[in-house]
Amino acid sequence: VQLQASGGGLVQAGGSLRVSCVASVFWISRANMAWFRQAPGKEREFVAAIKRGSSETTYADSVKGRFTISRVDAGKILYLQMNNLKPEDTAVYYCAAKNVIVTAPLGTHQDEYALWGQGTQVTVSS
Repeated sequence: VQLQASGGGLVQAGGSLRVSCVASVFWISRANMAWFRQAPGKEREFVAAIKRGSSETTYADSVKGRFTISRVDAGKILYLQMNNLKPEDTAVYYCAAKNVIVTAPLGTHQDEYALWGQGTQVTVSS
């Protein structure tokens, strides 16, 4: 498995959770990385992305101010800190990565990412 997501679970509304994604590919420090999520019966949607070198981040409007994406390249780990969780955040969360050049823009569409993790379930109860 080249991207391994973990840390999902059941949390009450208003609570916090941090999901992680460990990469086993050697080029991960040169990758833009992102989190997407898919709720039951819905299409996969963008959550957050971070550029190689952590020079830039971007978020979906629905999570802005509540979620924080970060990465530790030395440990090949991508994080998503989720605060003030809402029932509508319930979904399977997927991490994704793409090896890019330094000047590549930060993508928010799943077609822009070549490598995907298996997903971790986050359930928020009301």
